[in-house]
Amino acid sequence: MPTAILTGQPVPGSSIESELRSLGFDVHLASGAADTETLLARAPGDERVAVVDARFVGHPHALRLGLTDPRFPLAAIPGAVTAQPAARQTLTRAMARENSAAGGGTALAVDSLADRITAALDADGAEVYRPELGRLVAAVPADPQARNEARQAVAAVDDEAVRLKSAVKARDGFVTTFLISPYSRYIARWCARRGLTPNQVTTASLITALIAAGCAATGTRAGFVAAGVLLIASFVLDCTDGQLARYSLQYSTLGAWLDATFDRAKEYAYYAGLALGAARGGDDVWALALGAMVLQTCRHVVDFSFNEANHDATANTSPTAALSDKLDSVGWTVWVRRMIVLPIGERWAMIAVLTALTTPRITFYALLIGCAFSATYTTAGRVLRSLTRRATRTERAAKALADLADSGPLAEAAARGLRGTARRLPAITAPAVALLGGAAVVATAAFTDFGGPWPLVAAVVYVLTSALAVARPLKGALDWLVPPFFRAAEYLTVLLLAAKADVNGALPAAFGLVSAVAYHHYDTVYRIRGDAGAPPQWLVRTVGGHEGRTLVTCALAVLLTASQFKLALTVLAVAVALVVLVESIRFWVAAHKVGAPAVHDEGEPA
Repeated sequence: MPTAILTGQPVPGSSIESELRSLGFDVHLASGAADTETLLARAPGDERVAVVDARFVGHPHALRLGLTDPRFPLAAIPGAVTAQPAARQTLTRAMARENSAAGGGTALAVDSLADRITAALDADGAEVYRPELGRLVAAVPADPQARNEARQAVAAVDDEAVRLKSAVKARDGFVTTFLISPYSRYIARWCARRGLTPNQVTTASLITALIAAGCAATGTRAGFVAAGVLLIASFVLDCTDGQLARYSLQYSTLGAWLDATFDRAKEYAYYAGLALGAARGGDDVWALALGAMVLQTCRHVVDFSFNEANHDATANTSPTAALSDKLDSVGWTVWVRRMIVLPIGERWAMIAVLTALTTPRITFYALLIGCAFSATYTTAGRVLRSLTRRATRTERAAKALADLADSGPLAEAAARGLRGTARRLPAITAPAVALLGGAAVVATAAFTDFGGPWPLVAAVVYVLTSALAVARPLKGALDWLVPPFFRAAEYLTVLLLAAKADVNGALPAAFGLVSAVAYHHYDTVYRIRGDAGAPPQWLVRTVGGHEGRTLVTCALAVLLTASQFKLALTVLAVAVALVVLVESIRFWVAAHKVGAPAVHDEGEPA
């Protein structure tokens, strides 16, 4: 149980002790700095500890924000400071110095020991998180009049209303903001009051979406209508889990991973359900389903790569970015711009409505057109920003892009021999050769007959161009395009070769393979976002890297018959899925058990 140390003389009528107990703290009273230091030393080292001024006046949610958020080792609000186990030594040193400065005497009546400790932490250069309280009150009144004014300020603000409002993302899509969040926040509160966790709600959302996919797979009109309704219900729960995490401050590394991973699993499983349902009605839309997954995944990789490339760039300015900020300050353009990018709320609403009212083919056509338009819009804007921005990329950004590239042993070996050549080429070389190499292998797969030798030849060229693209650090203005080009080349090659095989079951097998590989690529992103580093090198080498898998797929298409190729794709999909899933689950569960820093990745705007 976390420990809270109340310092100074309690004020008659104060509820601070009961409020701390309601937050789960074991409360101890301290008369001064020396007593506080003693109690601090006795507190369990593996638990959170807080020092709170007994004269504190404020909202319970202000205390909750300041003292219970698991994401930050050190945090403070006026009159209170807290440390998690990882920062206990830092807090202890600041407390010891403050006690020494005070001569071991009692805390001054006009001063707050908690605030003095916070000032000492700042002086030490410690990173102390201070939550945005907004209208919430947190104060240590120095006299009865100030105390009365603070209590009046507390009474004037509805603590619960602020808490509910803060549970919703500050920036979200139109559908989520106006059609989901007005009531999903109350579902989140209902869950919190019954002890449900965000991870449980996330799991419920996944199960609901999988049932929706099963309904779509029936191929009946009733099944399609039920699928649309359940998909919306799944999205409501998807919004609720994040709102529950913010409402109750239940953040975790495992929870952020589950939320992000399940979002992709739900959407792509639903695509498969629609394709199965269409097949029952005699319409083969597997190519459209796979195309939608490829487009959506590549679009996400553009987001991830651009953000990582500019995560900590210096001199990060651009006229395009300034124009974007100006447009965001004009009321109606904000919502138009958010809807244009077709975030998950708009996307799932469109899929659900079209599923219920039309056919899977029409649903996929609309999805492909909408996603293609939004991908073109966002990518063009980011290219313009990159070309007009004068920024210096860091080694961290270059490493993140290299990890996102997912280069295997073939590209690594070839890159070592091409480093000298790469250094002599212009900065645009990396994205240019990545685009040309990818376009060559995709075009060859599209315009040559199945079983011919040319896809294999193009795949060998792709290996060499991929190596040249990553032969030097990815610090160029447009180098963030390299990972998306690699993703598009690999996924589209698999899709086109399976379509060219023209055998029943080849495209579903390709869908499975791309799903497994896409999971590996998303997992890489979530590890980087969580500051956990990229997947281990042995994993990348075991699954071949993007160029190795592309080469193997092309070789299989050249050497095998269409039926054998379908079987080979299935085996490859199962093998890749087993390796990446087992390692991913092992990693994230282990990180959760050892107390990895809690995170809350907002991910794609809902």
